Amino acid sequence: MDNLPTHNRKSLQTGILIRLVIPLIGFVLIDAVLSYFVTLHYVDKAYDRWLLDSADSLTQEIKVQNGKVIAELPPAALEIFKWDEDDKTYFKIISTERDVIAGDKQVPEPFASDTDWSHPVFFYDQLYGEPVRVVSTLIKLPNSTETVFIHVAETTNKRRAMMTDILLADLLPQIGLVLVVSLFLLSGLKHGLKPLHHLAEKIAGRRSRDLTPIPDQQVFMEVRTLTDTINELLIHHQQAIDTQQRFISNAAHQLRTPLAGLKLQAERALREQDLNALQPALQQIQNCADRLSHLTTQLLVLAKSEPLHGSHTLEPVDLCEIAKNTCIDWVPKALQRNIDISLEGTDAPLIINGDAILLGELIGNLLDNAIAYGNEGGNIRVQLNRYLNPSLSIEDDGPGIPEAEMEKICERFYRIAGSGGDGCGLGLAIVKEISELHGASLHISRANAHGGTRINLRFAD
Repeated sequence: MDNLPTHNRKSLQTGILIRLVIPLIGFVLIDAVLSYFVTLHYVDKAYDRWLLDSADSLTQEIKVQNGKVIAELPPAALEIFKWDEDDKTYFKIISTERDVIAGDKQVPEPFASDTDWSHPVFFYDQLYGEPVRVVSTLIKLPNSTETVFIHVAETTNKRRAMMTDILLADLLPQIGLVLVVSLFLLSGLKHGLKPLHHLAEKIAGRRSRDLTPIPDQQVFMEVRTLTDTINELLIHHQQAIDTQQRFISNAAHQLRTPLAGLKLQAERALREQDLNALQPALQQIQNCADRLSHLTTQLLVLAKSEPLHGSHTLEPVDLCEIAKNTCIDWVPKALQRNIDISLEGTDAPLIINGDAILLGELIGNLLDNAIAYGNEGGNIRVQLNRYLNPSLSIEDDGPGIPEAEMEKICERFYRIAGSGGDGCGLGLAIVKEISELHGASLHISRANAHGGTRINLRFAD
């Protein structure tokens, strides 16, 4: 993980901070846009009243003399009208019959033909390269057929200044609030993530063989799910290591005996000069080699069927076909003891989910035990049942297993005291491991009141 590029490393603290601060900034920006339009509306509303008052003051200076409209605007009145520290004011008075009566001809006026003159018209425009706000009104004077329009334009300096002041007064506290909240969030996140950092330091400081559960007394409830999962993984890993160590220890112990016998007989054979005298030693060497080969094969099968291995893929297989082929393979060994193997219930395929190789090993180990411990000249009955759950049973007519040994017989390397044969106590252990791998229930019982052993395996649907 330390070799990952920096840009590929994700920080929980940064991620949470971004997810909290970015929406907050977004809300401030949305508020700024809304504030801009609301402020623009009310600033225009306030200054438009003053602009309309200016137009109304011009209306009072318009007179009708001899049927003609005139505008009496003394210089002092014009000076007062145009005086403003921040903005410039322009006006234009137009008569429909005599064009411009007074004022600046360049003052803009509404150009729309459908303008509603029942109320003052306000709009923005340009005058002498500056933005202006214009109000236009229509005046109908008594005793005159002329229609008079008054247009008053004012630059927008005061409006912009007021909008800037209002927006800054509104936004600056919000920006400051975002900064303060961000600092508090950052501080809170650092404080809140301290238990995670302590947890990481504890894990990093562990030795490679320390698989004790991680203490979670000071861990947040949301993080406890992670620690519980890690602890569960550590427990499984410890169980796997214990199983592996137990397996290696037992295997080493069991392999030591045939290897010692093999070495002893080889030394004996080396000391003999007569060829005939070599025969017993060579026979013992062969027996030791056969036992060692059988033990090695069973150890490999046991390792492969280990439930913690977790690499087996179960697929549909025909249990009848597997049982038939396995029984055929074990017929020669059964004939050496004049034992008959009968197979029942193979009229139709019996499909289950399983591993064909391991199921063959399972049946082979059961047949091996039945042949080794059954009566010479006896019978072994292999039966397949397809009713309810698929099942397999193997029954022999040997002396049977004592009731007191039933619970121990499936333990690895366990053998009943005084039992015959040259087994190493792995056969039923392998059967148990493979049955658990396939989710099958294993039941061992006496075949009848006179003895014998019956082993039944019931598979899931």
